[in-house]
Amino acid sequence: MKLQSELNKAVLFQNLELLANQVVEGFISGIHKSPFHGFSAEFAEHKIYNVGESTKHIDWKLFAKTDKLYTKKYEEETNLRCHMILDSSASMYYPAVKQMHVADLNKIGFGVLAIAALMNILKRQRDAVGLSVYSDNYDFYAPEKGSERHHQMLLAKLSELSIAKKPAKQTDTYAYLHLIAEKIKRRSLIFLFTDMFQTTTDDQKLFDALRHLKHNKHEVVLFHLLDKRKEFYFDFENTPKRFVDVESGAHIDLYADTIKEAYQESLSSYFEALKLKCMQYKINYVDVDVRSDFSKILNAYLVERHKFI
Repeated sequence: MKLQSELNKAVLFQNLELLANQVVEGFISGIHKSPFHGFSAEFAEHKIYNVGESTKHIDWKLFAKTDKLYTKKYEEETNLRCHMILDSSASMYYPAVKQMHVADLNKIGFGVLAIAALMNILKRQRDAVGLSVYSDNYDFYAPEKGSERHHQMLLAKLSELSIAKKPAKQTDTYAYLHLIAEKIKRRSLIFLFTDMFQTTTDDQKLFDALRHLKHNKHEVVLFHLLDKRKEFYFDFENTPKRFVDVESGAHIDLYADTIKEAYQESLSSYFEALKLKCMQYKINYVDVDVRSDFSKILNAYLVERHKFI
């Protein structure tokens, strides 16, 4: 039985890598420049421009002031450090799916596949990737590395998360984001995948934790994952139903239509505050409906990022 279980995990692991590769190939075709290249280049000093050099790094603002051509010299121009953060609490396993497939993803499935696809791009550039996973604990941490062995280890962990049978019941997002922020010392590109639902409801603590991720000049991208039909529009038949909080266990019996309007107003207010805080903290906010086309969502983000490189 144990051997069969390991074989099942191995098959899923291979499928995850294959799916990620297919998604990335669809994006890479026709685009020759990486959407991440040059992010971690730190300005070091100016040097006099020599005729024949590339004009790419000429400081035109300095030219306007001095009437002389200088280029910007950078350090660490090719080594990007990227850290993936994944919320693995019970709410992320909604809605229930029989098997992870690109056309049938729940929130954890979207996060896992998106991270695998981004890792695929970074692997092609030999860039360093790390991973943090949290729920009711800081469950997993791997620092940024670029080796093949490290890449395979992260894929195996992601596959394991996608098929977890008993996910943690609670989550304290703000507490673990603070811990993760403290661990990432060097400037990095940080991706956070979460539904932004948590057991405690202190929004300000959550916003403060997001701001903490921006320290040390990190660039932060928040993928906000939802099944919008059910979790936002509250699209349920108007018959007596019991709604159960998968994290707290609390339940309520009611007709969906009796609370739909108030529910949407409350959720809209929270999401608008979240978006405003992301704009204030210069966090890139990506709104994701996990029931929409996965490739279109991820590729739209990558193309948008590519425009500004």
